[in-house]
Amino acid sequence: MKQADADAGVRADILTTEEREELARLRRENKRLLTERDILKAVATFFAKENA
Repeated sequence: MKQADADAGVRADILTTEEREELARLRRENKRLLTERDILKAVATFFAKENA
């Protein structure tokens, strides 16, 4: 019932279904981007040591 109220705009204290889905998508994207960043840092470190 709470979720239905949020989706209908009756309650502003909890996230709507759409907001929850967006938050989940953004968290997945953030996790992927952090992983990519860590990989790129490792590759950059590897090549920096190789060229030194």
